[in-house]
Amino acid sequence: MIEHGVSEADVAVPPLEAREVRRTFTMGDGSELEVLRGVDFTLQRGEAVAIVGTSGSGKSTLLHLFGALDRPTSGEIRLGGENLAGRKSQELARIRNRYVGFVFQFHHLLREFTSLENVMLPGLIEGRPRQVMEARARELLGEVGLSARLQHRPWQLSGGEQQRVAVARALVNDPAVVLADEPSGNLDDRTSEALHDLLFRLRGEWNLSLVLVTHNRELAARADRALLLSEGRLDSTHASGETP
Repeated sequence: MIEHGVSEADVAVPPLEAREVRRTFTMGDGSELEVLRGVDFTLQRGEAVAIVGTSGSGKSTLLHLFGALDRPTSGEIRLGGENLAGRKSQELARIRNRYVGFVFQFHHLLREFTSLENVMLPGLIEGRPRQVMEARARELLGEVGLSARLQHRPWQLSGGEQQRVAVARALVNDPAVVLADEPSGNLDDRTSEALHDLLFRLRGEWNLSLVLVTHNRELAARADRALLLSEGRLDSTHASGETP
């Protein structure tokens, strides 16, 4: 079991906050497309929130903003209490690597690296000792049931195994928040259910804070809250976990 050194101050600070976040894209013809129109959001420590909505509603755009992969046109986002506004790209990369774990629909594992190396990578990027990161990666891969797959490369793994490696990688730096964008969208029903069980088991054991973008009704229903992204804003009226 991995111990999480969390201080009282850390617990008091929401891992993720957004205030009046807007995102506008300039199209090829010079016109502007406003995708997000003033999103307010607070994620509490240990909370799981599902974000649902129709295709093209801006769910992935919002998740990219939450994870410091993109910058809002206006508004404020805080990760682990750190305001992202005005940060240089290098600073955003540091904050992202420290506070966020990502699980995408397509695992984005590096093909030439083994499972162990893929999981170690975020810690090595942060400058942590290789020996420490290897031990942590081995433990995490054991937690997700892949102790026998440490030296396998992505192309030697099933789709479900690749996503479990991606989950382990997302957790290796003990992030403040895990952002999952359609994490089971590329898996069959049985494998999807197993992945959902894994995410929520780890969430319960480690008090993880999760934001899940999903079309999957069953996954959304397992969250503490389900929010509908519609017309550029988050609506809490779908708190039952039902997708529209």
